[in-house]
Amino acid sequence: MDRFSAMQAFARVVETGSFTKAAETLHISKTSVTQLVQQLEARLRVKLLNRTTRKVNVTAEGAVYYERVVRLLADMDDAETSLSGASASPRGRLRVDVPSPLARMILIPALPAFHARYPDIQLDMGVSDRMVDIIDESVDCVVRGGELTDLSLMARRVGDLQLGVYAAPSYLESVGSPSHPQDLADPRHYIVGFTWTRAGKVSPYALHRSGESVKLQGRYVIAVDDGNAYLAAGLAGMGVLWLPEYVAREHLARGELLRLFDDWRLDPMPLYVAFPPNRHVSAKLRVFIDWIAELMGQHAPVMDRRGI
Repeated sequence: MDRFSAMQAFARVVETGSFTKAAETLHISKTSVTQLVQQLEARLRVKLLNRTTRKVNVTAEGAVYYERVVRLLADMDDAETSLSGASASPRGRLRVDVPSPLARMILIPALPAFHARYPDIQLDMGVSDRMVDIIDESVDCVVRGGELTDLSLMARRVGDLQLGVYAAPSYLESVGSPSHPQDLADPRHYIVGFTWTRAGKVSPYALHRSGESVKLQGRYVIAVDDGNAYLAAGLAGMGVLWLPEYVAREHLARGELLRLFDDWRLDPMPLYVAFPPNRHVSAKLRVFIDWIAELMGQHAPVMDRRGI
């Protein structure tokens, strides 16, 4: 029995909750994963997993063993990378998921410099604004805007996105320019809705001015769950938009968007890199997170929260 492969297979089954998904992420057959785990249980003389036709649960003994296996695999990875010289040049496959506008406008244009610095890292980048299940989908990390709702994840705050309210000239010509945020409650006005959750809920936005605060839900004729589609709907005149400044900047300069409510402010949107709590922060993941933080420091640096 290859003990390293067996421990790796067991850890991945625990993380994904499925022999099938573990096999997919390890690029081996489900039969191989099953045999490796069975051989590991036989060697240890203990049941690590409870299997049913619908799901796999880790036993109490398996949970304790899993914590040690994760640390052991991490130590083995560090040992191999240090001997191979990869501590200076991290290597391997890294699965990440990032928001679509951030990928298109900031991350992907900067990737040639990342690749030049770390040529042996292979990035599998999911580009979407959907809610990704990091454990179930075996993703190493996700980059997400907004306060984290899954408090079980580890996270690093890498930026604060400055927000503004915008609309296309065609929209304003059609319904008129609002002078106060409350004007958006008028039946003539629409926002472009953005759904943050799987339930399709459109969250309200809060604006502040000299001690006055207004929280707006707004009416919409279209709501989307993708940042690029959200921007496209606003540019098409479908409603008012709440956008990070880096997204709006070029469209503002070209006159495709106009900024509203200049004397009001919105709370910055925090940007996080989140990763599983029990997943070893490998050298390749560590340098990727550091690179994201360095990059966002140029575009949307983390603010001193005491100054807000």
